[in-house]
Amino acid sequence: MIQIERVYHHLEPGDSEGTRFLVERLWPRGVKKTLLKMDGWLKDVAPSTELRKWYGHDPERWPEFQRRYTRELGDHREALAPLLEAAREGDVTLLYSARDEAHNSAVVLKGYLERSLRSTRRRPTLH
Repeated sequence: MIQIERVYHHLEPGDSEGTRFLVERLWPRGVKKTLLKMDGWLKDVAPSTELRKWYGHDPERWPEFQRRYTRELGDHREALAPLLEAAREGDVTLLYSARDEAHNSAVVLKGYLERSLRSTRRRPTLH
């Protein structure tokens, strides 16, 4: 299972959070690096600086942001490898820092990862 959590709510892992990854390009404001318990910081899966600035968390730009970020993810599949590997082995929590819990890059990333996992499970294996 892949879940998302706002980093400010979950500095310490819960029982069912599995492997925890920070999926932001910038370190969350006001959070001491020594306090955040995580298994990795994957800056390269976050939206590009240009896309992040263009979006500016404007809900009217959400549909276009989703499209553009999904395209970026498709261009950086190698950066997704640790997330996909961890998700195949157990639960994964994507940590993000945006205030808007419904319109943020972790929501898009979660959907992208879930679709990727489903498509690899459906492929027949060659013997």
